[in-house]
Amino acid sequence: MTAMDEYDQDALERVLKLQKESFLSEGPTAADLRINRIDRCISLLVENQQQLCSAVNSDFGCRSVRVTRMSDIYTSVKSLKHVRKNIRKWMRPVRRPVPFPLNILGASARIHYQPKGVVGIMSPWNVPLNVVFSPLADILGAGNRAMIKPSEHAPNTARLLAELFDRYFDRTEVSVITGGVATSQRFSELNLDHLIFTGSTQVGRSIMKAAAKHLTPVTLELGGKSPVIISKTADLQDAAEKIITGKAMNAGQVCISPDYCFVPEDRLNEFIENCAAAFQSQYPDIEANDDLVSIINESHWQRIQQYLDDASSKGARVVPLSESGNEARLQQARRQPISLVVEPNDNMRVMQEEIFGPILCVIGYRDLRYCIEFINSRPRPLALYYFGKSGAEEEMVRSHTTAGGMAVNDVAVHFACDDLPFGGIGESGMGHFHGLEGFRTFSHAKSVFKQGFLNMAKLSGTLPPYGNRVDKLLDQLIKK
Repeated sequence: MTAMDEYDQDALERVLKLQKESFLSEGPTAADLRINRIDRCISLLVENQQQLCSAVNSDFGCRSVRVTRMSDIYTSVKSLKHVRKNIRKWMRPVRRPVPFPLNILGASARIHYQPKGVVGIMSPWNVPLNVVFSPLADILGAGNRAMIKPSEHAPNTARLLAELFDRYFDRTEVSVITGGVATSQRFSELNLDHLIFTGSTQVGRSIMKAAAKHLTPVTLELGGKSPVIISKTADLQDAAEKIITGKAMNAGQVCISPDYCFVPEDRLNEFIENCAAAFQSQYPDIEANDDLVSIINESHWQRIQQYLDDASSKGARVVPLSESGNEARLQQARRQPISLVVEPNDNMRVMQEEIFGPILCVIGYRDLRYCIEFINSRPRPLALYYFGKSGAEEEMVRSHTTAGGMAVNDVAVHFACDDLPFGGIGESGMGHFHGLEGFRTFSHAKSVFKQGFLNMAKLSGTLPPYGNRVDKLLDQLIKK
């Protein structure tokens, strides 16, 4: 079977069977073996950086080596090292209190974290290395095996990952499954011990439905429309620079990229000017600038143009942050400057769908409560951002909204904190990975009670036949 052949059901089942058999025959996965597997992942990334960067660049059309090293390779190595550093501590059993009167007779209660078995990873194309290795760090740290299905929209990266994992791992430990939509569908129906999927909400629904066939537990990271609130107390220039930096990252093709931004009504034009200055400072040339990542394919490039045309035709003000470059050559290279859609309405596609591209909607406001009500009237986002210097406002936004995660006075950086759990809520996903919470996501928390040195039921007189002694004991225990 070549790297990009479709896997039929029998082929997938064979891989799963091999991994499950190997997992059971190995027995408890020692910390040293878990660390060894993490070390092999780090070696795979460090030793093959150039090949990996070239494969990602081929899939995107233009994605510079620096961008891939920063956003994919560095972040992955950092996550792997974090798990390696903490794994022995996380593996320790956790004591829990034993209730009275059992606690006076030597009984104990502990939680033992056991690996679940074989975990499936279904990863998207947008950050094609990190979305494999970040959850894989937690999965291997928890002592599991892994089957990985990369996106068919990044075929060169998928092919190379299959080759490299075969070089660094036995297929009973980690196996990469290549192929298209049909293979992905079959993969989601496997009798895995856990499945993590990163992608759109629409596809996430179908993944969860497929996994329900075997009651496979799922972790879904689904994105959505992440809002930004700029307070009247914010440094507008600083906020604009950080928002544009975050929005331009990977050409906006990031699940936690800001989708719409609330700006004080009387500072709207000032914000637009600051955004333009920030973008042009970072990307003075968009036509021949490898730092500006291309839109992944023609279909997605056309989708972005349709969003802009739709917004313009329905009365929004569309402000490209750069006018430089030949339009035909930009289209051929699928390079798109950030465009602001100013004062959009709910009838526009940019306010109905996750943008996943270089468009930022800008909405003027007078009262912070309007922003909070607006956010709460929509599906819960994966990320929420607040810029300002008011502790009271910050607390109000934090406590009166619900989002997968939140950053204050910056965007997207919370994902880089390996000890913060990452995940969504509602339509933006369910479950977490990263750090201790990631380790526990891919572990089974086995509760173990160990009885003390006496037969408590016999000693307390609670064995049948029941009598007055039981009534007296229950009267003592059941009270306010």
